[in-house]
Amino acid sequence: MLRSFHKQIVWVLLLGILTVVCSLAFALEARLANITVSNTRDDLLLYVTLEGAFSPELKKVILSGVPATFLFLAKLHNVRNLWFDRKIADIEVTHTIRYDNLKKEFIVRRSWKNNDPEVTKSFEEAQKWMTRISNLKIISLSRLEKRQHYQLRTKAEVSKQTLPFYLHYILFFVSFWDIETDWYAIDFIY
Repeated sequence: MLRSFHKQIVWVLLLGILTVVCSLAFALEARLANITVSNTRDDLLLYVTLEGAFSPELKKVILSGVPATFLFLAKLHNVRNLWFDRKIADIEVTHTIRYDNLKKEFIVRRSWKNNDPEVTKSFEEAQKWMTRISNLKIISLSRLEKRQHYQLRTKAEVSKQTLPFYLHYILFFVSFWDIETDWYAIDFIY
């Protein structure tokens, strides 16, 4: 009887610890915020911010000189009732950060800004560059039909190809490369 009681206590403690660990993991999860779809006279634009992507482990790896790449995905569909949605646009945007240990500066390249290097000595500024997209052209408005229902879905993830090839075998257990957000959707009528 006493042995059974001890087993129950152990199981309750293990479940409690598991619950706490899971809640901490979800608390540190990356997510997209401030998602806005806007337009100019000619184009549909996307604004988005990635929050919670820079874990302490990822910061440490970046500061050691290993580059990291964030991938942003955006998919625009024409939503059609009683039929399959029609894909209008499918965009992938990459942001890459690299720390130069000799010069003590961060180099950020963003594909939607022609991959031109942006250089700063401030890690905070480099993080802002890595996590924000503004004025990203999704599609020309001339390709959209008036009074139609559209859905823009967006997602972000840390690219798993950022480790050098030989490190994939050594650091295969490292979880900070598995940062990924859920899909977020914005519905609108043009």
